[in-house]
Amino acid sequence: MSQDRSIPREALPFVLAPIVVIAGWKLMGTIMGVALSLGLGLRPALVAAELSLALPALVALALVPAPWGTALSLRRIPGRLTAVSLAAGVAFWVASLGLFELQYAVWRPPPGYLEAFQRLHEALRPSGFLDALISVAAIALAPALFEELLFRGVVLPSLLRSMGAGWAVFGSAVLFGLIHLDGSVPGATFYRVPFAFAVGLGLGILRVRTGSLYPSILAHALLNSITFVV
Repeated sequence: MSQDRSIPREALPFVLAPIVVIAGWKLMGTIMGVALSLGLGLRPALVAAELSLALPALVALALVPAPWGTALSLRRIPGRLTAVSLAAGVAFWVASLGLFELQYAVWRPPPGYLEAFQRLHEALRPSGFLDALISVAAIALAPALFEELLFRGVVLPSLLRSMGAGWAVFGSAVLFGLIHLDGSVPGATFYRVPFAFAVGLGLGILRVRTGSLYPSILAHALLNSITFVV
């Protein structure tokens, strides 16, 4: 896996990568609980939680002596690469279906897991066009933006300071999978981790191969959007 043009030299120190992930994960849970307890509603709570996930990493990025656009590799991409990124999002979604089918065959989710997932999407079911846009922003676009800023924008370049591109993609995918630990349903804590890890691998490879963060954001957003709509 080439490293020539994929990662900027300006990156967060390696030791801070797992720290900002853990801090963001903890803050995410806290903010989600506070937002819901204040009666802000599920959609604003989801957006606030996703923002808080990336916040420690973005604050730590102030230590890097480079503009954020450079440190995060926010490089403009041509139209052809935009189309490739969207196609990758569709491919990731199709592949995720196969992975879930395989996982379901060998590892059935505990009782109540699928029902809890369905209840979440029912709560976000839009009542009109504007409501649909808000729901997509909350459950698809915000996670894509803030999770990519954290894992492919900050963590992946940071890991590359001490390891090759392949291991950095793998390490960032492991951390991405672990933030999808779910304690809401007993016995389902690790059920989403394999799927998230596999998606993290694909998004990491896309990030490294293209040399820009935008393709992984686009692919992630389309993957989430298709999942929500379906």
